[in-house]
Formats: sequence, structure tokens, C-alpha cells
Amino acid sequence: MKVAVLMGGRSSEREISLRTGRGVAQALRNLGHEVAAVDAANGRLLPAGEEERAALPDAALEPAGETALARPETLAGAEVVFIALHGAAGENGTLQALLDLAGKPYTGSGMLASALAMDKAMSKRVFEREKIPTPRWVLLESGRGAETVDVNSLGGYPMLDLAAGLGDVLIEEFIEGREVTVSVLGDQALPIVEIRPKSGLYDYESKYTAGRSEYFCPADLPAETAARVRALGVEAARVLGCRGVSRVDFRLGSDGVPYCLEVNTVPGMTPTSLVPMAAKAAGLSYDQLVARMLELALTDSRRRRAGEPLGA
Repeated sequence: MKVAVLMGGRSSEREISLRTGRGVAQALRNLGHEVAAVDAANGRLLPAGEEERAALPDAALEPAGETALARPETLAGAEVVFIALHGAAGENGTLQALLDLAGKPYTGSGMLASALAMDKAMSKRVFEREKIPTPRWVLLESGRGAETVDVNSLGGYPMLDLAAGLGDVLIEEFIEGREVTVSVLGDQALPIVEIRPKSGLYDYESKYTAGRSEYFCPADLPAETAARVRALGVEAARVLGCRGVSRVDFRLGSDGVPYCLEVNTVPGMTPTSLVPMAAKAAGLSYDQLVARMLELALTDSRRRRAGEPLGA
């Protein structure tokens, strides 16, 4: 099968997207597929093995938008598109809408679910409506000063006016406890991963720098708690309408309540990322995980054409 792997792009997560795309492309080749690796930043087809050398100079990343999304000829020969593109253009529904219009099957969630999951305030409204526990929050809209927010309603802590200058800012109550995440493949929850950042904060460096965090999978949790976290992970993905693979992040409070933080519709797929880690604990190799993601994409595409309900 001809598969286009869309990766790279212009977001701050470009480097991670290239790592994800490189791993996915190699797995697809191992599975016998014909792979076209496409850098979304310039529409360039990357020859086999060249994904690792696809970095662009800063000057080449200045123009806005994703060139490959405006050049459908780069994807024209593909029978299915494997989305390995992190950041707004790959996760906010824009790409998914274009692929829907082009009639191209693709991995992961559709336009609406992608948009809902990317809009953290909107996804939290859905969680609240569906009785999925989530930390208390307020939305600081662009142009409003931090002084307009009722800080006491979130426990009372200092905030920076600087954040308000960056656009809408979601301010969330801090949940003292453990960091856990659930990967959802189709409608099945994979084993839970617990994350212990050595700095105490799971920021970009803690995520992507070797040795900055410890990971435990399956997480050492009481059976009842683990079952609850996994069920909530599946439910959070379901209420947003997610398909394929997604990753649902939680804080497990000292009160034993799992608080849903967010749903990631294009989670990292580097060989050491959390989704492959959970899949390995469930007995799936990296290549088998990629094969399952491709299978789900094709199944959803067939159901869409037949007018059937989508899902796993």
C-alpha cells in the first residue's frame, strides 16, 4: 500500500514530529508498504532514511502556514495519509478537513474531535458536561489582564501578566499528586504509564531529554484505581469523538480522584514515546502498533463511505 507520512512542519514541535515520522516511516517499510515521507514545511518528499537530516534553517521556517497542505499533489499518489505532524496544523482539525475534502483516508481523529481536543477550554467544557473529573479552571481571554481572574477560586497562586499577552490563556487548579497517562487504541485502553519528572515539572525538557524523567508502565496503582483511570481515558476520548490512537493525561490527586487534563489526538510516536511504551506493555511491538493504527484508519474510511458510525 502507498502511504504518505506527513511530518516536520513549522511548529515548535518540528524536531519531535520528524522523530515520530522517522519511526513510523521505518515501521511501515518493515511492514512492506511503499512510503512517501513528506515534510509539511515545504512539501518536500524525503528519500528513505533522509528524515533524520530534514532540519531547516530558522530563516526557512518564518512564513506562516504549512506548505504541503496547500500542495495536494504531494499527497496525490497516497492511498492513506499517516499523520505524524505535531502542533496546530497537524492537530487542530485543519489538516483533517483538507484530507476529508480530498477523500483521503488518514490516521487518527477527524476534524471535529481534533479541533475540540486542541481547544483546551472547549474540551474541558465537554468533560464537565459528561461528568469527567477535571481540575477547576478559568479562561483568561486575550486582552484581559490577570487581575480580572478570580484567583481564589483556583486555590490562590501567583500569575504572570506576560501570559495574558500571548493570547487566550487557560488557568487551571494545580492538583497535588501523581502524573499518569492512558493511551487509547481504538476503543481499548492500554496499560497506564506513570511519569515522574526529576525536576518536579513535566515540561518540554523533561519530556524530550533523556534521563530527565522516569516512567513506570504499568503504573503501580491499586486495581480499582487503575480500572477507573483507564475507563475515564476511554470515555474522555469517546466524548470528544476521537478515533485511532489518542493519549489522555491525568493528575491522580491525593484524594484518589483522577483529574483529566487533556486529550492528545496526535501523540508522539518516537520509539521511546509514551504510546509505544504502553503498547509494549500490552504485548504490541512498535511495528504492530503502527499496523493497528493504519488498520483503524482504513476501517474508519470504509465506514465513512458506507455511512456507518465511526469508531473502533
